[in-house]
Amino acid sequence: MDEKRKVVLIGTGMVGMSMAYSLLNTGGIDELVLVDIDDEKAKGEAMDLSHGLPYNFSKMKIYNGTYADCKNSDIVVICAGANQKEGQTRLELTMINTKIIKDIALKIKESGFSGIVIVASNPVDILSYVVYKVMDIDKSKVIGTGTLLDTARMRFLLSEYLQVSSDDIEAYVLGEHGDSSFISWMNTYVGCKSVVEYIDEKNLDMNDLNDIYEDVKNAAYEIIERKKATYYGIGLALNKLIQSIFNDSHKILCVSAYLDHEYNHDDIYMGVPCVINREGVKEVIQIPLNDMDQNKFDKSYSILKAIKLDIKKEISK
Repeated sequence: MDEKRKVVLIGTGMVGMSMAYSLLNTGGIDELVLVDIDDEKAKGEAMDLSHGLPYNFSKMKIYNGTYADCKNSDIVVICAGANQKEGQTRLELTMINTKIIKDIALKIKESGFSGIVIVASNPVDILSYVVYKVMDIDKSKVIGTGTLLDTARMRFLLSEYLQVSSDDIEAYVLGEHGDSSFISWMNTYVGCKSVVEYIDEKNLDMNDLNDIYEDVKNAAYEIIERKKATYYGIGLALNKLIQSIFNDSHKILCVSAYLDHEYNHDDIYMGVPCVINREGVKEVIQIPLNDMDQNKFDKSYSILKAIKLDIKKEISK
């Protein structure tokens, strides 16, 4: 890879541009290329961002481009596709976005790209699988945002409830980025104490944890109902993932990664904690699950597997 840190963003909707604006503010990359089916929109977005550079410490080069720009880029971020509408589940978007993402993946592949692809389009687990299969590249090079934002939402809500900094809460939302996701409370810690032990010591109500889970699960629906879309949170989550890759941080993040017999499942993308470095997914971390959690994981896998079978014909066309 080149020494310059180059990112290509495909899809200049609210999610993609929230990521772009976040990158503009934090810096850490040298070149940002915006690609969209509406080239004039991409050009306008690049102009708008660039005009703010004099008031920012970043020396980033921002411009609209084409799929040819993927060839010498380090990371391609896919945010294109149909948006989730009010009352619509992420999985209902599947067939529409499978066709869109397949076409995008083929164009990225044709460019000669050899870096890391990050998928943020929904349903992200399925579409990450589509990109992996269509591009036929190493599994470590395709990363879905998965439950990265779900995990942040849970840490935020838990920190509010416990009145403890979210930095000191170690927790993961596992499984599908959707309605079958779940929180493994046995693997949730406040500092070095399990959350169960911590709640017991503080004489808090364990049932409140179920309310937090419901709030996490329904967060996207509630935001969409109020403002039609979610984008700031996922934009910041994408920035975190990109910085973790470029900085070779070996940060453990809960992303959608390819399972190869981890958690007793394979040939699927699901939200699991992973070590992220300059090469992508260095390792899928297998945390211990009790029978209840494993059953939840199995259920989430079954839902995604059924959808995967439905789209296999479209992928292979």
